[in-house]
Amino acid sequence: MPLIASDTHATLSLPPGFSVVALRESGDAFAHACGKAAEEGAGTLVWVRRFDVAEFAVVLEPLEPLAQARKALFMAMNAVGDAISAHCPPERDVTFDWPDCIRFDGGLVGGARIGWPEGCAEDAVPDWLVVGAIIRVTFAGLVEPGQAPKAAALDDEGFDGLGPATLVESFARFFLRQVDIWQNNGFEPIASDYLARLAKERPGDDRELDGDGDLLTRSIVTSAVRRSSFRSGLEAAAWYDRDTGAPKL
Repeated sequence: MPLIASDTHATLSLPPGFSVVALRESGDAFAHACGKAAEEGAGTLVWVRRFDVAEFAVVLEPLEPLAQARKALFMAMNAVGDAISAHCPPERDVTFDWPDCIRFDGGLVGGARIGWPEGCAEDAVPDWLVVGAIIRVTFAGLVEPGQAPKAAALDDEGFDGLGPATLVESFARFFLRQVDIWQNNGFEPIASDYLARLAKERPGDDRELDGDGDLLTRSIVTSAVRRSSFRSGLEAAAWYDRDTGAPKL
């Protein structure tokens, strides 16, 4: 059975600049986008037609060397955060765990990923990048109430009628805004928006992202600076369950 759905162009309403590839439920949006990135080109948005998660990935064609271009993940994080916030109940927060975990009202709902061509050097411009995310919309009978206290699903948090397609459409609009901000105002506003949602280990500590995306945290007590590796955090993918291909419970 083919993994690509036959009605790919009727499944999403996206802004100009995107082309849609829809996969059946057994597909993997991120892997498919990485595998087809060189062929399909920038603006290709791959999504999986599942009801339990919003799973999607976008192909980019960066102009910067990999060490800097990889910071596109922060654009994706901001866009997902904005998409969830646009539909969430009042006085509920979207927050991030370093560097790629997404929480709603404290519960883990998903995270973002980024991929690039194998063997690309840090100082070389990659032919393509893929940024993607998986956001849990429903537990879909996976757990009984109270069995996964650290996890969350949007439909259990007051998101009445928010389906995966609507979330993907919102992401696409907010992602274009992030791209426009970076192109016209540089990376600093992107970093500021990301850090505003990043959970703090200790109130008052100062934080910034360096040129390669590493997190620098300056202690308010000792003024010592701790570096958290961006690439190491991405490789850990603390939010992602590799056995199920979904956010951890």
